Amino acid sequence: MTFSILARDRETGTLGGAAATGSLCVGGWVLRGDSRWGLSASQGASPSPMWGEDVIEAMRMGRDAATAVDAVTRPDGGRAWRQLAALDPGGGTAVFTGEHNTGWHGHAEDAGVIVAGNMLSRSEVVTATLAAFHEARGTMAERLIAALSGGEAAGGDSRGLQSAALLVLANDAPPLTLRIDWSEAPIAALAALHARAQQGDYARWLPCVPTRDDPERHPG
Repeated sequence: MTFSILARDRETGTLGGAAATGSLCVGGWVLRGDSRWGLSASQGASPSPMWGEDVIEAMRMGRDAATAVDAVTRPDGGRAWRQLAALDPGGGTAVFTGEHNTGWHGHAEDAGVIVAGNMLSRSEVVTATLAAFHEARGTMAERLIAALSGGEAAGGDSRGLQSAALLVLANDAPPLTLRIDWSEAPIAALAALHARAQQGDYARWLPCVPTRDDPERHPG
């Protein structure tokens, strides 16, 4: 149903994730994260919201992405219908893909970045998403949106797309979490929403918001 990307900026430690799907509300279902402990994307034919939260908790307890994904997925009797990708604070990646997911399903990864998908039109969707991320310039958010566009151009979800989401986390900045819950062109709508969030009163307000590095920040 979905393709997603999780990435870590090696220079700043910023974590970012993005996802798109042929169903509604992908952001509420798929992406979870904490700037201190990592990111997850829980998806599949029958996705488990608990998987996404539990793998973050496992990484908080000190497990790397691979160990955390195994610990979360192995006990679940329904794991054959699910998919889980994780990125730990050091940039380690891991993925589990159950064999009963439909359409093309699998992943592509590189240092500090992982793309996973299921019910995709073809395998090139994940490799194109990864390539587009590496080729893009700009902020983490801009690169992730470009990555989704690359995956869409390669075929995307076999049913087309209805929703898209973005999540960017850093200790020195407020969280950026944007969701397009339904649109005929959700990635374009996500790009437009991101552009709007970088200007005007909203952008001027952000420097006043507390961060993990500066939890007492205020407008004064």
